[in-house]
Parts: sequence; structure tokens; C-alpha cells
Amino acid sequence: MRDPHALWTSMLPASSVFPPDRVAVAARGHRIEFADGSSRLCATSGLWNVPLGFGNPAVVEAVSRALRDASYLTLFRSPHRYAETAADALIQLAGPDRYARVIFSTSGGAANDAAMKLARQYWAQQGTPARSLSVGLRASYHGTTYGSQALSGDDLLQTVYGVDRRGVRHVAADDDGVELEALLQREGSRVASVVVEPVLGSGARALSDGFVRRLIELRDEYGFLLVADEVATGFGRTGNMFATDTWSAAPDVLILSKALTNGAMGAAALLVGPRVASAFSAGGWTFVHGETQAGTPACAAAIVAVIDELHRIDVESTTQALAVELRSLASRWTADGVVGEISGRGCFLGVELRAADGTPLTAQEVLGVVSAIADQGVVVHPGPSSIQLIPAYGFTDRELDEVDAAVRAGVAQARSRMQAHTRVQVPVQAPAQLPAQMQPQTPVQTPGQTPGVCA
Repeated sequence: MRDPHALWTSMLPASSVFPPDRVAVAARGHRIEFADGSSRLCATSGLWNVPLGFGNPAVVEAVSRALRDASYLTLFRSPHRYAETAADALIQLAGPDRYARVIFSTSGGAANDAAMKLARQYWAQQGTPARSLSVGLRASYHGTTYGSQALSGDDLLQTVYGVDRRGVRHVAADDDGVELEALLQREGSRVASVVVEPVLGSGARALSDGFVRRLIELRDEYGFLLVADEVATGFGRTGNMFATDTWSAAPDVLILSKALTNGAMGAAALLVGPRVASAFSAGGWTFVHGETQAGTPACAAAIVAVIDELHRIDVESTTQALAVELRSLASRWTADGVVGEISGRGCFLGVELRAADGTPLTAQEVLGVVSAIADQGVVVHPGPSSIQLIPAYGFTDRELDEVDAAVRAGVAQARSRMQAHTRVQVPVQAPAQLPAQMQPQTPVQTPGQTPGVCA
């Protein structure tokens, strides 16, 4: 076991230590290599952000060239050609009839902060500053910057960190919009924006068609700005270029990150619809938001390369075909009693885990299952009482067979351990249930853990 390292790893107890087979040293294609010489197939596309595979040559070359030719250029009070080209490419990809302008950011959380600011300013400059509330969904995840952490519907220790949630409301996502409508009947004149993930990252729960239909009807009735957080679902993940492409009307703001650069650079983008963009332009308003590393030449070059690669692989037909295979695989697990309910959409699936007595697994037990599957050579993602499959788009039949074998063996191994230890529970480090995006991919050993519950 390694001694504690200076590195403070995200979303784990500070006392965590890592054996060599949990310290990543390289990543190529769809595999991660570890310090002990082992490798694992990654069925999570990194942190959901590498759908074109690790070290995609086109992205690597584009970033390398930009770093050589223009290592840094700013977007503070001046443009540069790299960002202009990337913005134009994004608008063409998402539809110039749906979006008009692009604001670059550095992460999904920062972009959600920017979207909340943009919505508030939109109303304030039109003389209705009381329209300042942001509405999110329960069990949603938007990031851990202060604004995005307030908006997130998961328990992220908001009270401990003093996150101000007075300007935020949360409603159910699974009632076809009944609670949202009731909120708007009470406070509709104060709501600046409603922010939704088309597929909730925590639990991979897709919004129902009924919810989306009512959401758009309520926007027409109450006038709030509709913000779609497609940080996780964008760029083909659900079978369409964007999950919101299937909506009857476009959102006012589309938030993108993760696959935007195939994980090569920290980047995000807000695609702003004509309603908001034209108001800012006509009014000559200044949006007071800027980030030093937003839209740098390297980021912009990576974005353009990713878009070119998505076209090259015909991403929609590719992901639709992979989604059929992935759903078929998960359905066989359900039929064989390996997992329970299947959730999600396209190449973004969650599969429920239950104990022998039928009760959902705890967060610690889920981590035990993930660790057992990792022991079998495949990385999957933990979710609330579930594991999640978010593979890269180039997954082959052979790689899907690897996932099949590893999940079956890992679940069986974890069940055997839990039965042997009579499901002894270890107190979970707060928060009680981390959202899926914040769970560790391959659990580590923490001093004091009960063996077999979380390896």
C-alpha cells in the first residue's frame, strides 16, 4: 500500500490511500493502464467526457498545432480567430435557427453559474429584477461551484458550505410537470429560468415526454428562460446530436461541456438562443462574465476537431446502433437476475442493483460492486443503488462481451462478500449519496473500511 501522497483526490475521504492497481498511469483507446502494469476496459468514457476514445489522433494533433502556433489568446474584450471558428462550428452543429451566439466557459459548473447570471440580467435589464429565481430538479447535478451547487438537487453539503439557496427552487422530475406548474402558479412572476438535464446524471433518469411537453407549454405561458444542461447528454450520447433536438422547441440556452473537447481540455460553452441574444445586442448590454482559460486557441481547436470527428463517424447512426447493443446487454442481465430496472437513454444507461432480499444497495455496497467489477478488468460508474454504463462510441462487440463477463462476475463476487459479512454497514462519508458524476470510478481502500463491503 502506498503512503499518502501530496495529491488530494476528489470526492473521497482525505485518509484514502491507493494501491498501485488503482493509480492510473496512461490511457489509450478505451483502456486505462495502472501503476502495477494492469489495464482495464473503461466503460465510462473517462468521466463521461471521452466518447471518441483516449488519445484520439485528430484531437491530439489539433491541440498540439494550436499550442505551437498560438499558445494563448484571450477573449477578454477582444476575439481571436480560433474561438470565432469554434463558435461558428457549434452554431452550425446545433442549428442556426435555434441558437445565435456562443459564450465559452471552462467547466459545466462554471457554465451553469454563467447561465443563471445571464437569465437574471436578461430580466433585470428589462425592468423586472424580481424575476431572479432559478428552478432546478430534485436529484439533479449541475456542478460544485457556488451557483451550480445551489442549483443541484442532490445533497452536496450545501448547508455546510453556506451555499445560498434562497434564489433557487427545486421540483420533482417524475410527475410530468405537476409540481413545476404548481410552483409557477405561486411564483411564476419571480422565476427567471428553469434548468433541466434531459437525462438526470444521478441515476441516469430520462425526463419523460410528458414532462418535456408540459415544460415547454409552461415556458410559453409564464415566459421564463428554459436552460438545458446537456453537459452529459450532448454530442450524440443519447442517439441524437443533442437530446433536446427531439423537443418541439429549442431551449433558450444550451449548456455543453464534457465531450466538447473529448476530455483534452477543460472547456464548456453556452449556446444562446435568439430571444436572449437579440435582447442583449439591441440593448447594448454587457454580460459581466469572463474566465481566463475560456475559449483558448487549444480549447477551440479541440472543439473543431471533435465536431469533425463526430461527422466522420456519423455519430447519430453510430450511437443509435451501439445503444441497441447496450440495451440488449442490460436486458439480458435483468432477465438473468444480475440487475434490476434499466434506466437512461441511448448510450447512457443505469442498471439497478439489489441485494438478495430485494432491497436497494447502499452507497457503500454499490462501491463494493464497482470495485469487484474493476477486479474483473472493467471500469463502470456507481450511481444511486445502481451502476452506470457510458461507453465510448467505438466500443466493439468484443469489448461489450468483456463488459458482460466482468459485470456478471463482479456482481456475483460482491453478493457473495455481502452475504458473508451479513451486509455490515460502514458509515458513508457525507454526503450520504454522492451524485453519479462525483463517485470514484475504481474505489480505493480507506482505513477502517470493512473488507468485502467496499474493497
